[in-house]
Amino acid sequence: MDLIALICAALALLTLLWMGWIDLKLWILPNELVAALALLALPFHFALDWLYGGWLYFVIGGIIGGGVLLLIRAVSNYFYKMETLGLGDVKLFIALGLWLGPQQVLMALSLGALCGVLHAVGIVATKKMRGEQATLKRMMLPAGPGFIMGGLIIAIWTYKDLIL
Repeated sequence: MDLIALICAALALLTLLWMGWIDLKLWILPNELVAALALLALPFHFALDWLYGGWLYFVIGGIIGGGVLLLIRAVSNYFYKMETLGLGDVKLFIALGLWLGPQQVLMALSLGALCGVLHAVGIVATKKMRGEQATLKRMMLPAGPGFIMGGLIIAIWTYKDLIL
């Protein structure tokens, strides 16, 4: 792997982990970190001579990633009559789309949602083991960590030939 691409990937990994930790603690995905993640995609793909698709492919990935999550947010906010998903999560998927492209960003969204459900189930199971009352009904937790995990898994799968 080209040194510039490797540095961008390492910085993106650190940025994602940092964002996940902040979202767990403060329930926010900072715009500065999401922007940094998005901007790191450009030198990464440029260093690899757009090996995985042209620039338009990844722009479409960002539009699809953010657009699908924005639609999910709008429908769920309408249905539940409350904010169910923050705009930071939408921006995160725009950035992930710039890294992954349209097909992989949808896989990351699906896997990230599954990771979020597993996170919630783990919290409930832990509380029940302690003898505390816990239920999944109306449970609130930040979506970012699950989405970040899904994005990381799909990114590792997508770029596995560069890693090995």
